[in-house]
Amino acid sequence: MKFAVPAIECRAMRKLMITLLFAAAATSSAATYKVIRHIPIGGVGGWDYVTVDAAARRVYQSHSDRVAVVDIDKGTVAGTIMNTQGVHGVALAPDLNRGFVSAGRTDSVTVFDMKTLATVAEWKTTGANPDAILYEPGTKRLFTFNGRGKNATVFDATTGTVIATIDLGGKPEFSTTDGTRVFVNIEDTSEIAIIDPKKAVVEKRAPLAPCVEPSGLALDRKHRRLFSVCSNETMVVTDADSLKVVGSAPIGKGVDGVAFDNDRAFSSNGADGTMTVVHEIAPDKFEVEETVPTARGARTIAVDPKSHHLFLATAQFGPPVEGQRRPPIVEGTFELLEVGK
Repeated sequence: MKFAVPAIECRAMRKLMITLLFAAAATSSAATYKVIRHIPIGGVGGWDYVTVDAAARRVYQSHSDRVAVVDIDKGTVAGTIMNTQGVHGVALAPDLNRGFVSAGRTDSVTVFDMKTLATVAEWKTTGANPDAILYEPGTKRLFTFNGRGKNATVFDATTGTVIATIDLGGKPEFSTTDGTRVFVNIEDTSEIAIIDPKKAVVEKRAPLAPCVEPSGLALDRKHRRLFSVCSNETMVVTDADSLKVVGSAPIGKGVDGVAFDNDRAFSSNGADGTMTVVHEIAPDKFEVEETVPTARGARTIAVDPKSHHLFLATAQFGPPVEGQRRPPIVEGTFELLEVGK
């Protein structure tokens, strides 16, 4: 027996099928982020900043008293920069073939050759516990942001000569540059500051409310927006020129780092073991796009602008020990997580 289907129903069915096909295509193009690779590093001890050299296809990962240098494409450790006690961050100056490591325990900077990874010099900072470190190519100056010193040491990156010490009026955290000025978060005053790298002075500072204790800092150069991540589970966006707060978004717990790429800011939430993706829909409009599972302890982050993948560092943890603030790190489990679509 045959049944006739009215023409109106056929048209409705075709319309429904077309709608479903377009929906499937849209879902496919908007693929979510996930951990796509684990790169083992091993060893013992804690970690801090992740630094990506997209041109050389390397990740510099601080780790206890050394820096592990990872080949991005091969996913293997290509070398190690040793004797960087209390290492925090790495700044790169490809135009000088030099890299710089902030060694917090020795109040110093380790200078290395970017090709051979050999140490070529050690410079003393003018403040205690150099943490964030930044090379400003326009002036060829190196900035160390000294946590306990609450100041910044400015070096001539070609000679190691100290040019200035800048009083920051608080504990500095992450920094970034737009090629003209240097920006730094001040954690204990919940502020952000602009530094003129030529004059080596603070030009301007402003509160980051509703942010409390800002750490990670990233820049959208195109729209002149700065993204600060804060301990009260908030990402705050400021105008890079006026330092006026123009937006905010909720993020996870235990954040330390943030990266920006392709109209999105990525917050690494170590306590939650998540990465918050905040979409910059317009220069003054931001919304949480997704929350991506990563791993507990993955609190710092950097982006590879070539592949648009994110790199986060973490390890496995043992059971809590009475009297210790943090659970012990399981030896040999330290690794990089690569996150992509």
